[in-house]
Amino acid sequence: MSGRAVEMNFDGLVGPTHNYAGLSFGNLASARHARSVSNPKQAALEGLAKMKFLADLGIPQGVLPPHERPDLNALRRIGFHGDDAKLVQDAACHDSSLLASVYSASAMWAANAATVSPSADTVDGRVHFTPANLISQFHRSLEARQTSRILRAIFLREKHFAHHDPLPAAARFGDEGAANHTRLCAEFGQRGIELFVYGVTGLRFPARQTLAASQAIARLHQLEPKQTRFIQQSPKAIDAGAFHNDVVAVGNRNVLLYHEAAYENALDLADKDLHLISVSANRISLQDAVETYLFNSQLITLPDGSMSLIAPIECAERENVRAFVDELIAGSSPIKSAHYLDVRQSMHNGGGPACLRLRVVLTDEERARVHSGVVLDESLYVNLVGWVKRHYRERLEAVDLLDPKLIDESRAALDELSQILRLGSIYDFQRA
Repeated sequence: MSGRAVEMNFDGLVGPTHNYAGLSFGNLASARHARSVSNPKQAALEGLAKMKFLADLGIPQGVLPPHERPDLNALRRIGFHGDDAKLVQDAACHDSSLLASVYSASAMWAANAATVSPSADTVDGRVHFTPANLISQFHRSLEARQTSRILRAIFLREKHFAHHDPLPAAARFGDEGAANHTRLCAEFGQRGIELFVYGVTGLRFPARQTLAASQAIARLHQLEPKQTRFIQQSPKAIDAGAFHNDVVAVGNRNVLLYHEAAYENALDLADKDLHLISVSANRISLQDAVETYLFNSQLITLPDGSMSLIAPIECAERENVRAFVDELIAGSSPIKSAHYLDVRQSMHNGGGPACLRLRVVLTDEERARVHSGVVLDESLYVNLVGWVKRHYRERLEAVDLLDPKLIDESRAALDELSQILRLGSIYDFQRA
């Protein structure tokens, strides 16, 4: 299928239990802010402000709801018993990191929700979704089932959308979603080249995406072999804190902006129409890349056809990074503007603007079949801001996870949210 198409961003709405537990080994920002005090209300409002900013630029924008947290069923599956309060107390006494894991709001980073291939690339002409199994981290492995349920509720029509189960939960098939996947194309509605980036464990930190997982997704999505590339991420980048490829590379249409240390080997992308922008370590060190998340910016196509970089405010605050961006948009590449947004609550846990969104290319017909309740407009934005202000705490630290009231607060918030988004009973507590 080809023709007119646009890229729609679906951002993960930050959940009420957003906290800094330092659970993500290899994520330097997460480790640096471990056990500091978070502000869930500010985090959610920052995320919504980013969504609204992109929508105002003319980028179609959708919302992915948070997952139910704490995931008390996960505690029951590993042998804890009793009512909600007892489950929480017993888990905390056994292992505080276990309690933090079932409370984690990490589903906010929707780039890890799934891998998506548009209908222009697939043999059957449907949009294909494979939720990530995220088995490298316990707290993230809890997300796959709920992510699948949410995606199936939003992209409902089998005629247009194909949903696959997460890959087997085994080390061989470790899959971290679209954070290791980039699509390059001339136009969104034309067949593109899908880049799958896999890792090999470095000296300090483990790789999270396997080659076998990437190959399996390409098969499931019915991609033509000549339209796919499997590229190894540099162990040097992983050890520097680039736990996903989107920490050192970002692509959009015919542009790929990447750090020279992002990949282990030279890119096999000989195409005169592609703009491959390699950034040398002399200009931006791997440390600067990881600390500012320059490459975890969103690279978007504006309605006038030009491209814009949606970067974290940290990029503007680092002199050499800001100078590089200024030179980039003044140069000959299709990137002609940059905007710096404050998503510090997410950044402190290791997620920039690109981490917060799942990209879905849709034709006009497919876009009309997306569940309308999650499509951001002025009315929904106002409703969601009000919802956050009613339900979210302004302060959350480790000891607060022992408060049974937090469970009730979170469920009340999610119950109301599912009504605002008109998604029905998508949470286990609603189905009990």
